Amino acid sequence: MNEPILSIDGITKHFGGIVALEDVSFDVQRGEIVGLMGPNGAGKTTLLNIIAGEYPPDSGKIKFKGRDITGYPSHKTCHLGIARTYQIPQPFVTLSVRDNLLVSAIFGRQVSKAAAELEHDRIFDLADLSEKKDTLTGELTSLALKKLELARALARDPELLLLDEVAAGLTEPEMPRILATIKEIRNMGKSVVLVEHVMKVMVNAVDRIVVIDKGMKICEGKPEAVMNDCKVIEAYFGA
Repeated sequence: MNEPILSIDGITKHFGGIVALEDVSFDVQRGEIVGLMGPNGAGKTTLLNIIAGEYPPDSGKIKFKGRDITGYPSHKTCHLGIARTYQIPQPFVTLSVRDNLLVSAIFGRQVSKAAAELEHDRIFDLADLSEKKDTLTGELTSLALKKLELARALARDPELLLLDEVAAGLTEPEMPRILATIKEIRNMGKSVVLVEHVMKVMVNAVDRIVVIDKGMKICEGKPEAVMNDCKVIEAYFGA
């Protein structure tokens, strides 16, 4: 098997006396979509924060494309090819949708404005924002802000995309669109770690699921096997 694009090895993080993560390990292969699942407070977003460089682990290692990036700050992981979204979108609300993408591309990819604009139309189409290019971000609906959050991450042209609950708040008729978008991201040659509570996304969009409960990995495997695992069922619904 080829070298993983991302390798998580024994990641541990405590906040005072609270165990956020304890000895979590798994790999992500190139072109793979890995779902990260677990009850609220399990440590999923904490792990994304550590991978993205928002704070360092207490112990363990993270390798990206074979390179040890443990403790790298977020601007450095971004320039290496890792981008993430947030549960609560964090755009520049006084800028237009178009300018938000420009800022992400110019500073995330360290390219000129002209180079940053080359891929804009494809990203607008992918995120379903083509009709809102010139809209001020502060005027967007909650759903459009979620789409912009994804578009801003894609504008950095990452090799690894960390998606934090991109389907949260979507209605049932909107689900096929987000599923198609996630699959198109894979077709662009990107690898994805996806945190999601919407089971339809997990079952239909990911190749493999890693389940965390109380900061520890309790299960890993194909979606169908994970959904029927007794430890996973107990974590969500109790004994």
